[in-house]
Amino acid sequence: MAAFEYVVLDANGKQNKGVMEADSARQLRQTLRDRGLMPLEVSPASDRGKPKSDNFGISFTRRMSALDRVLFTRQLATLIASSLPIEEALSAVAQQTERQHVSALILGIRSKVMEGHSLASSLRDYPNSFSDLYCSSVAAGEQSGFLDRVLENLADYLERQFESTRNVEMALFYPVALLVMAFVIVGALMVYIVPDMISVIEDTGQALPWFTVLLINITDALRNYWWAILGGVILLITLVRWALAQSNIRLRFDQQKFAMPMIGRISRSANAARYANTLSILTGAGVPLVEAMNIASEVVSNTWLKRRLQEATQTVSEGMSLKVSLEQVGQFPPMLLHMVGSGEQSGELDSMLNRVATYQQAEVERIVSTIVKLFEPAMLLIMGAVVMFIVMAVLLPILSMNQLV
Repeated sequence: MAAFEYVVLDANGKQNKGVMEADSARQLRQTLRDRGLMPLEVSPASDRGKPKSDNFGISFTRRMSALDRVLFTRQLATLIASSLPIEEALSAVAQQTERQHVSALILGIRSKVMEGHSLASSLRDYPNSFSDLYCSSVAAGEQSGFLDRVLENLADYLERQFESTRNVEMALFYPVALLVMAFVIVGALMVYIVPDMISVIEDTGQALPWFTVLLINITDALRNYWWAILGGVILLITLVRWALAQSNIRLRFDQQKFAMPMIGRISRSANAARYANTLSILTGAGVPLVEAMNIASEVVSNTWLKRRLQEATQTVSEGMSLKVSLEQVGQFPPMLLHMVGSGEQSGELDSMLNRVATYQQAEVERIVSTIVKLFEPAMLLIMGAVVMFIVMAVLLPILSMNQLV
């Protein structure tokens, strides 16, 4: 049986959506008619997971969110650990979720499993929801017979990723909101309030201080050429995005990141944590080291580091140790290298990688949190300086008028 999404009209003429399993779309339509419903649209749920885009490359594919993926993995691991067959576990998880598109996606996976495909193969039909790391780990768990343990490890890994991402987003929320509000308030003052006050001062005919002249020029520019300024900003962003999309420019830019004082440290720790975490999951699931390194290198976001890691994978396949190969990359923290060396000697590489990944992720969160805490008072100082400039530009001519009187 396959999973189908449908849109129907009930007896009151109201549209309803849902997901149901059936042998065919024709059978589902007949089932809906027997229930007194008028089917308007019936489509296989499995089609919703395939990548779709328009002529401009914009994707319209629905996918699992990070939180949905964590819940799916944790629930599936718990049910499989309870000796429930995979197809029944998937059906139970699909019924548990409240989101229709997630339920349809899970039922699409279940229909593939019931057709005889492995769980890993079924998950690969949804690349926007399940990464190579996820699918390879599940495949290793199925082959080794420890699928429940692998899913538990994956759930822990995904939870840590979700928590760290949410912590960074929450830390950045207040300063970003403050910055946006500051631009809105200052922009409104410059466009609607300040011009009226300055026109009154200009009518007096007195010589204006340079503070006021500068403010007048800025206000006139914002009011008369806002479209050009906005267009220039959009053009600049477009050019930067286009330049970073070029492989050679992006490669040089990513290499230079490591030389920047604060950005280099964040990039180094974040990529090290992601690589070590992925490698830990895969090696713990029984994936061969070379294959695990290939998959883990794809998780790294820095293109220059990714290329260096691919070279390290090649040297490991030729017989060199993992520690020496990563040392040749040159951009991994010393702690990671020492822990990898210790793990290779003791035979607990996955455990050591997991520990160092946790430490590196905590280091990234600490640095970002420190930067955000410094950003908040800096924003207040900048806004205070801008407001003081506007006040001085308006008050100085008024004070001059009082002195003349």
